[in-house]
Amino acid sequence: MPRFSLAALSARWRGVALTLIIGVTTLWLAAAGQLVLYIHPRYVVFTVVLTVIGMALALLALALSPDGDDEPGHGGEDAPAAQHDAAAGAEAPSRRSRILGTGGLVVTAAVAASLVVLPPATLTSATAGTRGLGTAVVTTSGGDAPATGPTSTYTVLDWATRLRQSTDIGTYENQSVDVTGFVSPSPDDPDNSFFVTRFVVTCCAVDAQPVGVPVYDPGWSKDLKKNQWVRIRGSFATNPSTASSAPITLAPRTLTKIAQPRDPYLY
Repeated sequence: MPRFSLAALSARWRGVALTLIIGVTTLWLAAAGQLVLYIHPRYVVFTVVLTVIGMALALLALALSPDGDDEPGHGGEDAPAAQHDAAAGAEAPSRRSRILGTGGLVVTAAVAASLVVLPPATLTSATAGTRGLGTAVVTTSGGDAPATGPTSTYTVLDWATRLRQSTDIGTYENQSVDVTGFVSPSPDDPDNSFFVTRFVVTCCAVDAQPVGVPVYDPGWSKDLKKNQWVRIRGSFATNPSTASSAPITLAPRTLTKIAQPRDPYLY
């Protein structure tokens, strides 16, 4: 009679369980609107579809796979002894495999649970400083073309692109600025200036690049902290800071503290 193999069934279920844990977590993040904190929105539908297909294939593979039963051999009186020796030799590797497989399953489940339970952490000024804030050239799907429409609707990315293209203060006369972002201290003059900053995502958060508009506001750290989200209305002016490398800066007319937007990234 066939003998049921618990080890084989356990190994098959561990693989399926890993796939289902990752799949359910991905679908939950998508349903909660948090998947965009990890990947570009244009990839969300593609990711969800592939996740569903992967989960379905994993369950189908489990249903169609053999039972992993073992047929006892027919080798006369020496067969049981030979089978015993083979089983003894394979016992240690099999035990290590089970431990490693179970450990991987536990770690994956813990990571998935943390993604669901803990609030997702967005990129901060510390990351912006290491990725060349103020100097990075960001490429988006629209290329480096200047923004169109009323300047009051320009984002931090739009203004950063304009400032990189022209440092002639005359081109910014009578143009209103209304931007939101988080505070990143200026590396040149942190006491008097900061950048209102956003991250631009082209594929996923791993490749996100910081863009920022310099703001001249002496003593800003008395009222603001690093990474505080703000909305700033004002206009551009020649930078009065002699320590800053930015020739043009945003002179705030109003500065309001705000909560982090639901989608903190630009695309």
